[in-house]
Amino acid sequence: MQTRGILLNYEGTIDTNGQHWGAILWHKFQKHVIGLDKAMFNRAYTHSENVLAAQSFIKPTHVFLDVLVHKITQQFDYLAGQGYQVDYSSVQTIAKECNSLALRTLRGTKRILENLSNTFPIVLVSNFYGNLNAVLTEFGIKQYFADVVESSTSAMHFNTEIYEKGVSRLGYPPEECVAVGDSYNRDILPSKAVGCKTIWLNVMGWEEWGIDELEISDAEIGDFSQLPALLERWQPRPAAV
Repeated sequence: MQTRGILLNYEGTIDTNGQHWGAILWHKFQKHVIGLDKAMFNRAYTHSENVLAAQSFIKPTHVFLDVLVHKITQQFDYLAGQGYQVDYSSVQTIAKECNSLALRTLRGTKRILENLSNTFPIVLVSNFYGNLNAVLTEFGIKQYFADVVESSTSAMHFNTEIYEKGVSRLGYPPEECVAVGDSYNRDILPSKAVGCKTIWLNVMGWEEWGIDELEISDAEIGDFSQLPALLERWQPRPAAV
C-alpha cells in the first residue's frame, strides 16, 4: 500500500531525536538534587505533567523555554514538598540546557523535514500544552507541516482521538498514512489502533512495561535521519514495461 501522508509526533521525536524528555530531565536532576532516586523523580515528573495539563500556566504565546521553566518548577515544588532540598536557581540552568539541546537537534531535523515535506503532506500530532504553534514558529519549522493537531490534555495516556483527527486532516485512508513517534504507549499503540502504518523511533524511552514483546510497530529506527530512506523503500516500484 502506497504511503500518501505522514503523522509525525513532536515532543520527544523531532526535538530530541527519540530521547524522552523524562529521561533527559532525570539525568539533569541528578546533578542538582542530592539523594534523588528515580522513583521519586518519576512521581515529580508525572505531577508536573498533570498540573500543566489541568492549569493555565502555559499561554499560547509561550516559547519552549517558558514550558521548561514551568515544568521544572512544578517538579521542584513537588520534591520540596517531599522533603528534598532544592535550589530554585537551578531551574533556569536546567531549562536553558534543555532548550539548547532542542535547538541543536532541530538544526538537523529541519533539513529532514524540508525534504519529507516536498514529497508528503505532514500533519504534526502532539500532546502538548496549548502553545505548540508558537514553539514551531520560534524554532523555524512550522512551514513544513500541512496542519497541526494538538491535545493539551495529560500526555501520560493512550490517545486515539488525536490520531483520528490527524488522519482526517491528511484526508487519506488510515492505511495510507504512516505515524512516526518515540513513545510506544502514546504514539505507536493509538496510531496502530486507528489503522495507520507505524514507525517507532526507539532511542531512549520512558515506559518500562514489556513493550518490546508487543511487536506492533511496522518498523523501528534508531535515528530520525533514517526515516526518509525507510519511507522510500516502502513506496511501490513502477511496474516494468
